[in-house]
Amino acid sequence: MVEIRSYHYDPAKFEAYKTWAIEEAVPFLKANLNIVGFWLDNGSPPEIGGSNPADMPLGSANITWIIGWDSMEDRAEGHQRVFQGEGWQDIWSRHPDANGYLQMEARFAEAV
Repeated sequence: MVEIRSYHYDPAKFEAYKTWAIEEAVPFLKANLNIVGFWLDNGSPPEIGGSNPADMPLGSANITWIIGWDSMEDRAEGHQRVFQGEGWQDIWSRHPDANGYLQMEARFAEAV
């Protein structure tokens, strides 16, 4: 299974977040989790369509990353091991603004 994480990060602080993510967070996460991919908005406008496109007050997510897991139990153990560990706590202490996450979403999918 995969966990798809989407964040709406404060656009006014996004450049500082990108620097932190690229230089510190992503290398650590890739070394400690099964990261399928980590994407940061590049400034291009989103394409939104469908028969009933919704007005999204925060716009589209500007950060998306996917983690592969064996199960929900594996996810719970992995989150505990990685995000409560000293390595992540050290990286998190240099986060440019931990309150800059306006909205966070985690959803789960199975490969077909």
